[in-house]
Amino acid sequence: MKKAFMFAAIVAALSISAFAQAKPTDFSGTWILDVSKSQLGDRMRVESMTLTVAQTDKELKVTTETKRAAPPADAAQGGPGGGRGMGRGFGGGDSTIAYLLDGKESVVEIDGPNGKMPVKYKAAMDAGNAILTSTRSLSGPMGDLTMTTKDSWSLSAEGKTLTVVREQSTPRGTNSSTMVFAKK
Repeated sequence: MKKAFMFAAIVAALSISAFAQAKPTDFSGTWILDVSKSQLGDRMRVESMTLTVAQTDKELKVTTETKRAAPPADAAQGGPGGGRGMGRGFGGGDSTIAYLLDGKESVVEIDGPNGKMPVKYKAAMDAGNAILTSTRSLSGPMGDLTMTTKDSWSLSAEGKTLTVVREQSTPRGTNSSTMVFAKK
């Protein structure tokens, strides 16, 4: 009797595990930033942000609409969120980015402050979370620069709250923020 019970418990556990692996987390939907619950850096100046996410088994397509406060009159120009073409998925303005979910990197050329700039995008799914990275390198008056953003997306158990933990590395240093979104 005990052997039959153990066998049934093992089969049930394996079935649950297989079912959980068969259905990846789906981040699709429209997400509205809750600024009051988020921890945003001062340089981000975000007043509002909306993510529209469309996910298939092959890609995660993210359209971002951001409204920012004007920078202080004495603020330095450039850098993330400072204007001058640094938007597109790097804390800047409006953009649409398609991340491949097969682990392959995609490269998109965008207009930067010094001409065309290649941006490398990569996605990975890890234990129900999406890990999205973007890397851009450019040559400018101060030499070669590399900027990297790593976003870790996680959904609440009920699927109504999306939390994005962002780590950015730029020539100015590393900073992090946590953005909390509610599903519309």
